[in-house]
Amino acid sequence: MDWLTRNWLFREFIIPSLDVLLLAYLIFKTYQILVQTRAIQLIKGALLIGLVYLLAFFLHLNTFLWILNMLVPGLVIAMAIVFQPELRRIFTRIGQSDWFRIGSRVRSYHVEAVINSIEILSAHKRGALIVFSRNVGLNTIIETGTRLNAELSSGLILTIFVESTPLHDGAIVVSEDKIVAAGCFLPLSDQPDIRRSFGTRHRAALGLAEETDAVILIVSEENGAISLSYDANLLYDLSIQEILDRLKMLLNFREDEKEDIDLG
Repeated sequence: MDWLTRNWLFREFIIPSLDVLLLAYLIFKTYQILVQTRAIQLIKGALLIGLVYLLAFFLHLNTFLWILNMLVPGLVIAMAIVFQPELRRIFTRIGQSDWFRIGSRVRSYHVEAVINSIEILSAHKRGALIVFSRNVGLNTIIETGTRLNAELSSGLILTIFVESTPLHDGAIVVSEDKIVAAGCFLPLSDQPDIRRSFGTRHRAALGLAEETDAVILIVSEENGAISLSYDANLLYDLSIQEILDRLKMLLNFREDEKEDIDLG
C-alpha cells in the first residue's frame, strides 16, 4: 500500500470514524449527566418549542412566528432562572476532569476502618455522615466544619459521632488517609420527589451528591439503616456487603496493600 493510498484511507475512513466515536461518547456522557438532574425537563421543553417553531415556519404562520420571536428570548431567560440549580450541577459535572482519566485510589484499610465503625454506629442507632472526597474539591464544605487532618481510624469516627460531642451533628470529610474535617454542613437537596421519611442527614447527603462527585455514607439515627449517596442518587438501607462492594467500585481502592477486608 503506497503513501497516497494510506493518506486517502486516513482522511476518508479513520478521521470520520474517530469523529463519530468522539461525538457519540460526548453525547453519552452528556446524557448521563442530564438524567441525574431535572434538566431533562428543560430539554423536553426546548424541543417542544423548537417543534412548534418549525411547524409555524413550514406552514407560513407569520403572525404565530412573530409572537414566538417575541416570546422565545424571554422563555429562554425564564427557563435559565427556573432551572438554575440544574444548570449549575450540569456545568459542575462537565467541569470534572474524570471523563478521560482513572479515578483516584483509596487504600483498603481506610475503607475497613469506616466499615467497622458504621457497623457499630448502626447497631447502636447513632446517626453519622461520612463524605469521601474524589475529584471535585470540597473546600467550601470543609470550611463549614472544624479542621482535624487526623489519621483515619474507627475509634476516631466513633468518638466524633458520640451524641455528647459538639461535632456529631455534622459530616466528616475523608480524603485519602485523613479525616480532613468534622462537623461540616452539607447543602440540602431540593428534589421534590424525595421520600418524606428521609431526615436531614439523607437530604444533606443527596444535596452534596447532586453538586459534587463525592460519595457519602449515611447511618440513620432512627433505625440504624445504612445508606449510600453518589451521582445524585441515594441507595437506602444497604447491607454491609453491598456498601463494601460499592465503595470498592466507586473509590477504586487497591486491595494489594492489605489483605481482603474481613466482615467477620
